[in-house]
Amino acid sequence: MITSIEGTLTETGLVRAVVEVGGFGYEVNVPVTTAERLPPTGSKVRLHTLVIYREDAQTLYGFAAAEDRDFFRLMIEQVSGVGPKMALSILSRLSLPLLLGAIRAGDIATLSKCPGIGKKTAERLVVELKGRVGGSPGAVGAVLAAGAAVAASPHADAVAALVALGYKVGDADEAIRRAGLALGGHPSTEALIKKALA
Repeated sequence: MITSIEGTLTETGLVRAVVEVGGFGYEVNVPVTTAERLPPTGSKVRLHTLVIYREDAQTLYGFAAAEDRDFFRLMIEQVSGVGPKMALSILSRLSLPLLLGAIRAGDIATLSKCPGIGKKTAERLVVELKGRVGGSPGAVGAVLAAGAAVAASPHADAVAALVALGYKVGDADEAIRRAGLALGGHPSTEALIKKALA
């Protein structure tokens, strides 16, 4: 199995990237949350990957963090009715910390705001994943528990502040993600809010 790819980023799009390795260009489907973090074209890039094999296709999915890849795999393997396209859409709309927090809290309203996700699918996500995102035993559980710990972070606090100001959850999460990328490092809650509102 291909678990990562490293090479030169030659093309980018909203939900795809092309990484050239040894003269071959690999098309990689990425969520928006990863596309936002890609370096400029021509730069070196490393993505954590998962290959999905179908009868008629082999599709490569890439993520900026291993935790995102592992959660993507968990969704498509454990939640009935959620395939790669829907899982990519979910990870494109909500960052992993916010997504894990919504599942742990049973926040159907936030989850159902992802494109293509209705109330029933959001309920399935909560029912089928809630026990797996809170530190269950095993490698995936440990990775997701580490990601879940991030939910109580400046990022989550800043998202909550924007929601209190009237932003929709997905829009607030996107604004704070972009602010975090622009600021770099480990910005405080206040810095994230100021940058997002600037």
